[in-house]
Order: sequence, then C-alpha cells, then structure tokens
Amino acid sequence: MLKASPRPLALFKSGLRYSSVAHRSTIVRTQHAFPRTFTNTFTRAFGRTMGDLSSNSGDVRPGADQTSKKVFFFDIDNCLYPKSAKVHDRMAQLIDEYFANHLSLPWEEAVRLHKEYYQNYGLALEGLVRHHQIDPLEYNAKVDDALPLEGVIVPNPKLRQLLLDIDRSKARVWLFTNAYVTHGKRVVRLLEVEDQFEGITFCDYAKVPFVCKPHKNMFEKAMREAGAKSAEDCFFVDDSYINCKAAKELGWTAAHLVEEGVAQPETPASQFQIKTLEELRAIYPQLFKTTSGQA
Repeated sequence: MLKASPRPLALFKSGLRYSSVAHRSTIVRTQHAFPRTFTNTFTRAFGRTMGDLSSNSGDVRPGADQTSKKVFFFDIDNCLYPKSAKVHDRMAQLIDEYFANHLSLPWEEAVRLHKEYYQNYGLALEGLVRHHQIDPLEYNAKVDDALPLEGVIVPNPKLRQLLLDIDRSKARVWLFTNAYVTHGKRVVRLLEVEDQFEGITFCDYAKVPFVCKPHKNMFEKAMREAGAKSAEDCFFVDDSYINCKAAKELGWTAAHLVEEGVAQPETPASQFQIKTLEELRAIYPQLFKTTSGQA
C-alpha cells in the first residue's frame, strides 16, 4: 500500500478574520494577506508564501509540476459539518435582519427580497450590491463574521481521520466554497482540520459580478488555483444538487451529499449520492490509503 507523501500544508494560521456563509451557492477567492509572490487565491487567503512551508510540502502554485496529481475538492457549509448544526438557519436570520435594517424594509418585505435575490443571483449579497450599492466587505463584517459559530461547529475527529487517510501522493485536498474566505477558514479551524487542506477557492466579495458555483467559470477557476490538469483529475463532494450537477456536466467526478432525513432528489445530480462523508472511501477508493476508516 502506498504511503502518503508530503504531509498536508498548514495554510490556515491565525491573523485573519473569519466569515460564515451557509446561505449561498457561490464560490470564493481570497482578498487577504498573501504575499505578492502569488496573485491568486492562495496569496490573499493565507498570509504566507509557499516557501515558508516545510520543504516536504511540495509546490502547489498554479503552473507547478503537478502532472500525476488528482484534486479532491470539498465544499464547506453543510458538507464538512451537518445540516443539524443549523448554521444555514442562523445565517438566513442575520441576512434578513440586514435587509430590514439597512434597506429600511418591513420584516416581511426583507424576507421576500432576500429570497428573490438569492434565487436570481445564487447569492443574496449580489442583489444588494447590484441594486443598493451595499459595500460587500461591510456586509461581510455585519453578517458573515458576526455569526456565532463557537460551540455550534465543534472538532470532528472522524472527519479529521477521513482527511488523514487520503493518499497525498495521489491527490491534493482543496476547499471549494461559495462563502468568503474568512468564513471558510473559520469553519475548518473550529473543526480542527485546517491543516488538512492545501488551499481554498472562494467567492470574492470585492469583485462584482461575483463568481460562484454552479457557474462554469467558478469550476475553471478552482481547477486553475488547485493545479488540476483536466476535468478527469477532479473529484468533488458537495451538498448542493445544482453544484454537483454542474460538476458532472463539466467532466468532474462528483458525489452529492444528501444526509439522512433530507429530501431525496427525484433524479441523481451526479455519478454518486452519499449519506455521509465516510462513504467517500468506498466511491473514491483510488484516493485513499485505507477504505476501512482505521489508519
């Protein structure tokens, strides 16, 4: 059995704000402290250069030699943690409050407009920026970063073991979210798996119109940033039906996460449908050192 080569990159050090976004269908790029050496998602998201990392980490910059590497893309919200955490519901409440307070709307109208923008743009914030000139980073501070997640999202040893069992000699492990970078980093820190991911592709609030899943250019962006050479090298898990459907149509291998108790789709979104992340071992055995759940 092959050993995992380089240990995972610890790219999620402290010093950055965090944002929480469970109520969207969009992807994320960074806009924070990453040295100018890289003008991409890594550069702004993690605040350190690849050269600062262990020499065993390998080079994961776009354009580096990654010929034999596949990429395992993980969605974050309602995927790395369960829907029962109700982060989505908490986020929806804060967004409704933002609409009501900042647009001076009655509650019912705020809820209605929030829903309309989400359905029209895949991201309620995009409607606010397009039609009301809201500062997206100010919104992020008042809504996403204001969401209390401590005690709601807690360390998950089973998830950590799953990630540790991925064979890093065969696959790069990457976060792929419609949330802002700060939220994504905050979630994986609370789950205590931040050191298991080599990078993140996210929705950049500073650029309008926003680029997010399920749009084709978001998936292409993720491939560029993660160094995937072709769609055949991309493996994906997400709880969103439309995101998994789009991934499959683009040639990715996708697993739609539909938890126990969640309504089943009438037709499959993608090649696989799973109830728990543990099932990834069985459907993507080529990416794991062990499929038993025990290292």
